[in-house]
Amino acid sequence: MKDKSDTEFAAQITAARDVMAAHLVALNAQDADALAATMHFPHYRLSGGVMRAWETPDTYLADFHKRASGEWHHTRWDSIDVLMASPDKVHLDVRFTRFRADDSVLAQHRSLWVISELDGVWAAQLRSSFAP
Repeated sequence: MKDKSDTEFAAQITAARDVMAAHLVALNAQDADALAATMHFPHYRLSGGVMRAWETPDTYLADFHKRASGEWHHTRWDSIDVLMASPDKVHLDVRFTRFRADDSVLAQHRSLWVISELDGVWAAQLRSSFAP
């Protein structure tokens, strides 16, 4: 495993960033199928001391709406920093902002995302978040 200063894993880092970009587009479009395509299932999320697992993609978007509040309209990545990379996994330090429809800030959060390659597919496998 190499630290973020190494360029040995540039292709893996690019793949992870591509997953994050696709995830945000799908989330903001509220496209459940496209969103599911950016995640491996089961998909895991640790928040508030509770590990949540989605075995299948069918309820993920509905669960997101419950967590994000009824006022959520869209999200923006504020920063995505690579912490570590390996041949099949990239750890990302992600800061993001959730907005209301009028572009006022609803919330800002930070989370750790693990993007991995499984069976030739790069997708988010798990994350730890300080967001509700």
